[in-house]
Amino acid sequence: MKVLVTGHEGYIGSVLVPLFQAAGHDVTGMDNGLFRGCDFEDPALDIPTLQVDIRDVEPDHLRGFDAVIHLAGISNDPLGDLNPRGTYDINHEASVLLAQAAKAAGVPRFLHSSSCSLYGAAGDAPIDETGKFNPVTPYGESKVFVERDVTPMADDTFSPTFLRNATAYGVSPRLRGDLVVNNLTGYAFTTGEVLLKSDGTPWRPLVHILDISRAFLTILEAPREKVHAQAFNIGATKENYQMIDVARIVADVVPNSKIEIAEGAGPDKRCYRVDCDRITRVLGFECEWTVRKGVEELYAAYKNHGLTLEEFESGRYLRIRHVRSLIESGRLSTDLRMSERGAA
Repeated sequence: MKVLVTGHEGYIGSVLVPLFQAAGHDVTGMDNGLFRGCDFEDPALDIPTLQVDIRDVEPDHLRGFDAVIHLAGISNDPLGDLNPRGTYDINHEASVLLAQAAKAAGVPRFLHSSSCSLYGAAGDAPIDETGKFNPVTPYGESKVFVERDVTPMADDTFSPTFLRNATAYGVSPRLRGDLVVNNLTGYAFTTGEVLLKSDGTPWRPLVHILDISRAFLTILEAPREKVHAQAFNIGATKENYQMIDVARIVADVVPNSKIEIAEGAGPDKRCYRVDCDRITRVLGFECEWTVRKGVEELYAAYKNHGLTLEEFESGRYLRIRHVRSLIESGRLSTDLRMSERGAA
């Protein structure tokens, strides 16, 4: 297929694109370059690229594509809290406009990167795709709004699917250090402390970015009738963890590290266990990674890279610090648009 991937230069996109290419798909990227240069290793993304903010997409940008894979957006809760209005503008309103543009351009498939964050404060009982939404952040709420507004657009010519990703982890050319497994392993390697910023009780589903990428590929290639206007939790039901258990895995894998609870840490209201069996039942998809295997991968990569604490805490890997730095330097506006200098 001829596929457009938004946000292809990001954490997931720089892993997903080579996977799609290896499967024989013709991939074009769309990215505003916000995280260009935030490299853990060379992304080596040799594909045609449209440098366009998704808020500015028009149907002419999308004509001739068989599918849009929509990854672009404000990527986590701290960034969402930095500018809640910008989060709704980008994650909700621009995503809906992108879907409308895709439909107007005759693109038959639209795969949206949603999030299990839309379940929010769901408690300890496993929740499946029919469960109640209870988001507690602008990021989570914006994902609810996209599904609400794009689902009615589905018809005989336009088929959206929503991938509700569990919390991602794993090595990427555009590494993020602000994701819990990556973060705990990074601090364990650079300081010897597995630093928990909550009391360790919250539940969270966790999934490797390669499994997220494989899920996108599986859904893209699936028969339309199996995925049309559907939502799928992306992860493995057995890969739900309380944060203290993740910390124990990290402490077990990273030599000479020990668990520490940050001063003032308490329970996190974001607490949800997710049932991910539907994608296996409908499409036969199963995750290949476990958190332990992912921590082992991260530890080996950090060690090989020679990662230091100063580097790990820099804007290269912590998205909120990178964005604040761009705003302070005038390369990014407060509404999260790149200036001409920033784009250059």
